[in-house]
Amino acid sequence: MTVLHPAPRTASNEGVLDRLTGALGGMIVAAREEYGEIVITVARDRIEDALRLLRDEHEYQQLMEIAGVDYPSRAERFEVVYMLLSLTRNHRILVKVTAAENTPVPTVTTLWPVAGWLEREVFDLYGVIFAGNQDLRRILTDYGFEGHPFRKDFPLTGYVELRYSEEDKRVVYEPVQLAQDLRSFDFMSPWEGADYVLPGDEKAGTPPVAQPQTTEKPSQTGAGDKANAQAADKQSAGAPATKDDGKAPDAPAATESRPKPEDSESEDKA
Repeated sequence: MTVLHPAPRTASNEGVLDRLTGALGGMIVAAREEYGEIVITVARDRIEDALRLLRDEHEYQQLMEIAGVDYPSRAERFEVVYMLLSLTRNHRILVKVTAAENTPVPTVTTLWPVAGWLEREVFDLYGVIFAGNQDLRRILTDYGFEGHPFRKDFPLTGYVELRYSEEDKRVVYEPVQLAQDLRSFDFMSPWEGADYVLPGDEKAGTPPVAQPQTTEKPSQTGAGDKANAQAADKQSAGAPATKDDGKAPDAPAATESRPKPEDSESEDKA
C-alpha cells in the first residue's frame, strides 16, 4: 500500500532563497543561507507586510516561535527572530528584524494571535517594545521585577530579592545583599603543573617539598626478611585453621541426591 503525504518528508532549500527575495523585494535588508537554513532580515517597519506575504502567498502558515538576541556592541543591539513553518511544504525559514532599546517593533498579533504571548516573552526577557500589542505585560518574571534578565549587561545577582515576612504576613522585596563578593575559581589541577599555592592550602602550614625522595632500601618501607618471616608465621599472619598434622581440613561430604516426589514421577510417565 502506498501512503501519500501532503508534504515532502525532507524539504530542500534549492531555489527557495531566490524565490523569496524576489517576492519580498525592497523589504529585504539581507538574505543568506547558512547552516542549512534560510535567514532573511527585513526592514523593521515592513515586518508585518513581509510576514503577511510569506503566510498568504508562500504557504508559511504557522508562526512557530519568536526569539530575541542581544548584541550590546551594536547600535541596534536586539534582533527579533520569527520562525515560520510551511505545513504543506514541510519547510522552515527565519525572518529577522533589528531594534534598539527604545525602538518599537510592529506587532504581528494581527497575523497570528499567538504572537501576543511570544512578544510578551521577548519584551519580558529583553525589553524589546512591540507597538500595537494590546497586552504587553511581563509573562515570566515576578510582579515588580526591575530589568530584563536576558540582557547581557544584566547583573548575575539581580537587583532585588523577595521573601515571606512573618511579621508583615506578606511577600516583601529587599535589595540583594551578598554575604561575600563573587569569587573566581581556578580549576587548574595541581597535578598538571600549577606553580602556585592553591587557595586554602596555605592554611595547612606544610611547606612544599623542595626535592621528592624515594625509598632506597627495604627497611624504609617496612619490608625485609624479618617482616617476611612474621608473615609466614601462621599465628601472627592469621592463616586459616588446619589440623594438628598441618594439613588442611577435609572438604565436606557430597550431598546425597533426594528422590523425586511421587507426583513428579507420575507427571514424567504421563
